[in-house]
Amino acid sequence: MDDLGRYIRDVPDFPRKGILFKDITPLLNDAAALERAVDWMSRQAPRPGAVVAIESRGFVFGTALALRWRVPLVLARKFGKLPGRTVRQVYSLEYGEDTLELQADALESGRQVVIVDDLLATGGTALATVRLVEQLEAKVLAVIFLVELIGLGGRERLEGYAVESLLRYEVHE
Repeated sequence: MDDLGRYIRDVPDFPRKGILFKDITPLLNDAAALERAVDWMSRQAPRPGAVVAIESRGFVFGTALALRWRVPLVLARKFGKLPGRTVRQVYSLEYGEDTLELQADALESGRQVVIVDDLLATGGTALATVRLVEQLEAKVLAVIFLVELIGLGGRERLEGYAVESLLRYEVHE
């Protein structure tokens, strides 16, 4: 699967100076590469009762996995984007805070879920999503990523959970 790394483009100084952005668009633009990535992701956990996808690029992989496993897709969205009653989790960013939400009736107590996103960096967003799932008394089977940036502490922040990533890149702050 390492050859899928050729579909990840480095974009220097995006979204700001000093950041080397990992652009997954070339992988999304190649149907065979995308299918291989989804195939890999689908083998990283047993079939769950639902897939929780993190806004926004996690929606791409979450949709594919939910269809593959034939299970519900639950969206973890930024504050104010979901109708109805929600549960919220505030989490820290490099410069401030953000809030994620799930619809309060999205998961039944005890339901086993897989959380999916495109990229693991510091782990703040993923951990906030884990906490939301746990607020609804569901169980996290695994947290799966296309790309992991090693050296930013994301995997360590998710200690105690099964964390899987297809492509790993060393990052030095």
